[in-house]
Amino acid sequence: MDTTLTDELRATQAGRIAEEILRKCVHCGFCTATCPTYQLLGDELDGPRGRIYLIKQALEGKPVTEKTRTHLDRCLTCRSCETTCPSGVKYSHLLDVGRQVVEARLPRPLADTLRRWVLKAVLPRQALFGSAVKLGRLAKTLLPSSVADQLPAFQPVGGPWPSPAGHPRRMLILAGCVQSSLAPNINAATARVLNKLGIELFEEAKAGCCGAVRFHLNDQDAGRHDMRRNIDAWWPHVEGGIEGIVVTASGCGVQVRDYGHVLADDPAYRDKAAAISALCRDPSEVLTAEKTRLLALLAAHPEPRGALAFHSPCTLQHGLQIRGSIEVLLQAAGYQLTLVADNHLCCGSAGTYSLLQPELAGQLRDNKLAALAAGKPALTATANIGCLMHLQAGSLVPVRHWIELIDEALA
Repeated sequence: MDTTLTDELRATQAGRIAEEILRKCVHCGFCTATCPTYQLLGDELDGPRGRIYLIKQALEGKPVTEKTRTHLDRCLTCRSCETTCPSGVKYSHLLDVGRQVVEARLPRPLADTLRRWVLKAVLPRQALFGSAVKLGRLAKTLLPSSVADQLPAFQPVGGPWPSPAGHPRRMLILAGCVQSSLAPNINAATARVLNKLGIELFEEAKAGCCGAVRFHLNDQDAGRHDMRRNIDAWWPHVEGGIEGIVVTASGCGVQVRDYGHVLADDPAYRDKAAAISALCRDPSEVLTAEKTRLLALLAAHPEPRGALAFHSPCTLQHGLQIRGSIEVLLQAAGYQLTLVADNHLCCGSAGTYSLLQPELAGQLRDNKLAALAAGKPALTATANIGCLMHLQAGSLVPVRHWIELIDEALA
């Protein structure tokens, strides 16, 4: 794709990244076949190819309109198009640049600005979000359905962390911002499973939100601040020889895996960010590396556990490029996995998308729940806290994080 970016943009790191990505696109349109919003709306501008044209026009200095922003806002950033693209177009990185340019040139209406400010102020702050969840649960009937549906009806309790066993192998785990309030047992379950494999897991209190919330709400400077804070918090442990940084929410995992890219033009953090990205591990990667030992432990507790539908989050299969390994572990734990049609399509959660685009998110969730329910499972498992809460709000069967099921099978 030929480009004529503005001189000002071409001189920046973001401009150089965008130009390189644009030049890879050959207009083939394969991406539209796997784009969730194009499948729903049938509009070329609500597919990756159309959005690439809109971004190209904005980067070339052409007028930016509400129509431009509307179509970019509707994108889930699910990265399904990246999996499909034969040319290796890093669409998500281009979208980050395009959204930032549009945001700078076209101020949002006051109501939209306020809504996004609240999300940026509350979600990344663990203590503030936890208090908001408690208040929201008490006033649930007064909240908009798009918000109320995401709140658990009860205060979830995390299980106990294993006592320190002096394992020579140690890994950090990201506590995150919302998961510790909405589903605190997920990290505890991960710690118990890894403890049985001879790996000690611990959290660093000075770390916080991975940066995805504010970065993808187009406050990229604040998102980078969150990333640098985490790097500073983790770096003494990196120098101390930790084996990895486990991230149990696949959405956060994609962001941490992207630190090296996002901070590539920051001389003070570039090398550290790349090292952190290389250390980032989804729990399925850790367990797959210890598969022989894990399968032996699971074989000691053989028990048929019924039919299970596994929802593979977009951040897991398209972002982290992890496919099939969790399903193997769940089957080894005694679950009978059901077939899920169109498993590559997004459930509509997509970070804050379900709050900002509730109609589209609801349609995508309904489609996903119908596909999950077709096999009549007794349980649904997933790998991302956002997907878990979004699906549970409309599901007739319980939705759990898959690592909790492995933990229970080993108990």
